[in-house]
Amino acid sequence: MTERRAITEMPVRVRYHECDAQGVVFNAHYLSYADMASFEVEKALFGSHREFLATGLDVVVAESNLRYRLPCRFDDELVVSAYLGHLGTTSLVFDYEIRRDGQLTTEIRTRYVFVDPATLRPTPPPDEVLARYTPFLPQPV
Repeated sequence: MTERRAITEMPVRVRYHECDAQGVVFNAHYLSYADMASFEVEKALFGSHREFLATGLDVVVAESNLRYRLPCRFDDELVVSAYLGHLGTTSLVFDYEIRRDGQLTTEIRTRYVFVDPATLRPTPPPDEVLARYTPFLPQPV
């Protein structure tokens, strides 16, 4: 068993145009919510996206998996929590949980690869970047 701590929790209200003909959030919008939360992670750990880029790195999405548990609808007030699931030599995994009134609606796992912004080739992050993420790694209990 592990204990994890959210890096950030981002509120979002479902907008009308994000819903499909069934009246629920269209599936692709959940990835948009995760993407918005990833920028909140950079803000929490580095101060801003620009300051993260100043480390000489960027990240690209390599893989995303979603699990829908409950539908979200127009005007729902959601909270997107971002957790660090894994930190590797050139990649990291964020686990996102979307909740409405504390109830889990959606789980998202996204693997990002650290890249050189000029070449977009994988590159290991420097120790000072790793040090920002490390406190958020899951801890055994």
